[in-house]
Amino acid sequence: MMRLLVTGADGFVGQHLVRAARGAGNSVIATILPDAAPPSEWLERQAGPAVDVVRADLSVAADVKRTGELRPDAVVHLAAIASGAAARQDPAGAMQFNSTAAVTLIKALGSSARPPRILFVSTGEVYGPGHKGPISEVSPMDPVSPYATSKAAAEDALENLGRVNGLPVIVARAFPHTGPGQSTAYVLPALAARLLEARRTGQREVPVGNLDAVRDFLDVRDVVRAYLFLLEMGEAGSRYNVASGVGRRLRDCFTLLAEMVGIDAEPRQDASLLRPADIPVLIGDPAKLRHATAWSPQISFERTLQDLVNAQAH
Repeated sequence: MMRLLVTGADGFVGQHLVRAARGAGNSVIATILPDAAPPSEWLERQAGPAVDVVRADLSVAADVKRTGELRPDAVVHLAAIASGAAARQDPAGAMQFNSTAAVTLIKALGSSARPPRILFVSTGEVYGPGHKGPISEVSPMDPVSPYATSKAAAEDALENLGRVNGLPVIVARAFPHTGPGQSTAYVLPALAARLLEARRTGQREVPVGNLDAVRDFLDVRDVVRAYLFLLEMGEAGSRYNVASGVGRRLRDCFTLLAEMVGIDAEPRQDASLLRPADIPVLIGDPAKLRHATAWSPQISFERTLQDLVNAQAH
């Protein structure tokens, strides 16, 4: 059992990670934004170690310093400008928060006599376009969005820190993941919300972006299991894809969601929903992760979508 620091614990993935960590018997230090709802409001009432709360805005130097002085056994750094749209609106801000501030915090956390094991959560988008099938970790980074560029910069800086200072950092390159509670800023919750609204209003046409894109989707609950496994068994200085290895065309996802919602819907492309520099195919090869930890996804894609729809419908 360990004392785990989770930055960005109030976010979608952070909340699921806190639940999983406590379920495994770990005590948790949760950094949340100053105005965020505390864990007592979103954690189910279950037996388990207490969650210590640190309110911090990691874009503020004083809060970074204060968080860096905590002495956990392990860290999962989730706090980020994680929305691609938000990063496109403020590329400099995304670089500052996702790379510069993250590296400053991680360096401070690793400066103790017994530095914690640190998992930095990156993205499969660092590989960029040009791939037709599953991508392995040996593929070079070629980011094409401000979000992916900021994560790639952080990876390179952390690799250097590890080499020079011996900082035990593991990088998780997370491919797209979803589940109950995810914001409609992301594609699958957005499609589910539009389909539910179409059913409510009796509309048949549903606005969509690019449904030809192929993505490797995981359930967030499987993703946070992988993060905990990597903290325990991952090799410091290594990068691991957190992926299923299965590509799904968004058009097929739309059809599945429509069936679950119970509507005969017709997708209508809306130019405002198209992403610049969209990656046509993004599929991760999870072989390295599986070899290191024996992790594999436990939740079917169909169950993930149904849970997503159920969460939005209630």
